[in-house]
Amino acid sequence: MKILCVEDNERVARFVKKGLVEAGHTVDHADNGRDGMFLAASEPYDVIIMDRMLPGNIDGLGIIEAVRKAGNKTPILILSALSDVDDRIRGLKSGGDDYLVKPFAFGELLARLDALVRRSQESTAETTLVVDDLSLNLVTRKVTRAGQTVVLQPREFKLLEYLMRHANQVVTRTMLLENVWDYHFDPRTNVIDVHVSKLRQKIDAGSERPLLRTIRNAGYMLTADD
Repeated sequence: MKILCVEDNERVARFVKKGLVEAGHTVDHADNGRDGMFLAASEPYDVIIMDRMLPGNIDGLGIIEAVRKAGNKTPILILSALSDVDDRIRGLKSGGDDYLVKPFAFGELLARLDALVRRSQESTAETTLVVDDLSLNLVTRKVTRAGQTVVLQPREFKLLEYLMRHANQVVTRTMLLENVWDYHFDPRTNVIDVHVSKLRQKIDAGSERPLLRTIRNAGYMLTADD
């Protein structure tokens, strides 16, 4: 899992990150509300751990309310020393999916994160991704554009699936390296450009509305918008 931990207590953050990394997960950490808000809004995560009381001009609940308003449905576990029932209710009503009170056992934290991600995956299960007249069936692995079949190689299919799941968002080269190729290698390699170029030729060939755009100095975007 890729996890964001927004926690200003250095000892707690170090404890949580160490345990999650040892469990095989990737962890980004922010120790204030501003950085936490930026990461939550700009990076894709499987789950977010959110402290309530944070330095900066926005607290944990403010971050949660903002990302939910923006349509971000990433599961969020609130981690807080505030243990009153009213505090927990307020946290859940703000958009949190679970609430764990400090101090806590790491095993329970990990189990709750696993449960949140599992429920999220079950609730968002889908068989077909659609962007404009481009359709990708996750079960049959059939891709069509304007009703015409598009034949893709396995890596091209995985690349298109990721782009469609992040339609109308800028997808960086780093995001593609981590999520489509599943490992890190020299970012100066042109493997991404080659695969994107081939994919563009296949899905946009003969169409008056190109969907796969290159965003200069940023990455790529799959969108039907001008």
